[in-house]
Amino acid sequence: MTATHPSSPIEPIATVGASSAGRAIAAIAAAAVVAAVILLAPSPDALPPAAQRVAALFAVCLILWVTEAIPMAVTALLAIVLQAVAGVAPLPGAVAAFMSPVFFFVLVMFVIAQAFTNTGLDRRFACWLLVKAGGSTHRTVLLFMAGTAALSTVVSDVPCCAVFMAVALGLFDRMGLRPGTSRFATSLMIGIPIAALIGGVGTPAGSSINILGLTFIERYGQVRVPFVHWMAIGMPMVVVLVPVAARVILWFYPPELDRIEGIDFRAELDAMGPLSSGEWKVLALMSTMLALWIASSWIRAIDVVAVAILGAAAMFLPGMRLFRSWQEAERGTAWDTLLMIGSVTSLGAVSASSGLAQWLVDASLGGIDTWSTGAVLAAVSAFIVVIHLLVPVNPAIIAAMVPPIVLLATSTGHNPALYALPVVFTASCAFLLPLDAVPLVTYGKGYYRMFDMFLPGAVISVAWVALLTGLLLTLGPILGLL
Repeated sequence: MTATHPSSPIEPIATVGASSAGRAIAAIAAAAVVAAVILLAPSPDALPPAAQRVAALFAVCLILWVTEAIPMAVTALLAIVLQAVAGVAPLPGAVAAFMSPVFFFVLVMFVIAQAFTNTGLDRRFACWLLVKAGGSTHRTVLLFMAGTAALSTVVSDVPCCAVFMAVALGLFDRMGLRPGTSRFATSLMIGIPIAALIGGVGTPAGSSINILGLTFIERYGQVRVPFVHWMAIGMPMVVVLVPVAARVILWFYPPELDRIEGIDFRAELDAMGPLSSGEWKVLALMSTMLALWIASSWIRAIDVVAVAILGAAAMFLPGMRLFRSWQEAERGTAWDTLLMIGSVTSLGAVSASSGLAQWLVDASLGGIDTWSTGAVLAAVSAFIVVIHLLVPVNPAIIAAMVPPIVLLATSTGHNPALYALPVVFTASCAFLLPLDAVPLVTYGKGYYRMFDMFLPGAVISVAWVALLTGLLLTLGPILGLL
């Protein structure tokens, strides 16, 4: 006898809940087992006992973050407390490392991204791109990727991706395109997150991990990378890789139709009217902030984080009033991301102070110091591309890899920034599978499958590694890196 209708929806939910709980318990058990193995294993030569405990703590956090056995924010908080429990850092010291300038930079950048959404500036920009595409599906993919990348140079990747995805979903609905039925939809939904990640490396302000990486380079390598020096590498990456990525995606997933018919985007753009006062205020404020960020390359008194905080605060001043309340401004804030960034900053500090970073250099990168500079740069970038498959947590990659790479560069007489920048840049190269937070934004809508991203993502990743290596070798002498 079949189940009655009232009970049928309850049973799948209960089954899913039990299955989810089972996976969570298995992940927590695996984290405990891995930690026990690391702690009980004979201590390798030159590895201090405190460093071994830090390695166990790092492994636990990575497993819990990747599997999301417990909420990511909860794991982030545990990472702070467990440092004191493990005896690797006093609690006040762990908390002090957690509350770094990076934390506040990411917070205010979420607020700034929300201002774009509140004023409607983001949707106006997307509609303008559709007009410029002239109805061509190929041009729509290219211009949507170019627009996503352009906005992502100054707005965090996740909200930027979400903005353009929302516009794309509205377009699919009007065209009658359903998940799994359109190569045009597949190419656009794969292209948007890839473009957001590419655009995120255009400026240090484009992604939270950029600022995190630069903070680590300055802290452990005693080298400051000016804003404009980053842009000298990042903007060519964006300009070259966006059209390359669009062409690759369209080659793998050519749209089944050449033109979008029956939708008058020009009329829709005209209906929006002229720029509102709120939109003008956002544009003026962002232009001022970008000018100050660039000026910080020559005027050391201008701090990148301070400019971001002051810019966000200005949105609440009388005469600006881009938000009616703080609750409205924080609506788009990803607090789990914020807490995770703070915790990996703290873990990175303790991995360096405990000697774990130095041991990783000696154990994992021994012999690489005899390679040519170009080979080292390409190898580091390629390694970071692949490691995303195991550790799709970009801040954790920065925290684990930058300190030992900085030490390697110092020990071989190279500029620490030269070897560390491939790590920081390529932490955004998460194109192989939709495991990173940015591609997960569009993957969940069902317009492409998990492995649909792999082949185009692999080709784009190869282009990324080759271009980044060439730019560092070419611009290195000009920027003082070589």
